[in-house]
Amino acid sequence: MVNKFPSPCGRGKGRGRLSKKLTKSARELRNNATEAEKYLWYMLRLRNLGVKFRRQGVIGSYIVDFVCFEKRVIIEVDGGQHADSEDDKVREQWLKGQGFEILRFWNDDVFANREGVLQKIIKAINTPSLTLPTRGREFIRRL
Repeated sequence: MVNKFPSPCGRGKGRGRLSKKLTKSARELRNNATEAEKYLWYMLRLRNLGVKFRRQGVIGSYIVDFVCFEKRVIIEVDGGQHADSEDDKVREQWLKGQGFEILRFWNDDVFANREGVLQKIIKAINTPSLTLPTRGREFIRRL
């Protein structure tokens, strides 16, 4: 199967510089989170959902608002600037191709429908993943 979407990571020269630049950008985004992101992060930490979420996680050449690598779940909290964005569609297709489920919530939903947002997140992290383990030793241990 040929992947229709090129890897945003790149290959060969320059890959390390991209990673360092993204890590710095992610750190800046963590320090300058929106009110909705701060509120959702507080809820994720307060609820102790049994899995670890990271804020402003780097995946490929993308930075996502929240990611649980263990369950391969990404949470995006968006304002109006993301409505029908073509770049977001390409980004989302690439992330889904990497095996991630993406949950997208509007800023208003995070504030006005807190329990509904949390229930969708809980459902996503409790749904068994259909993706195979990425590391061979994890698969072998289960046998």
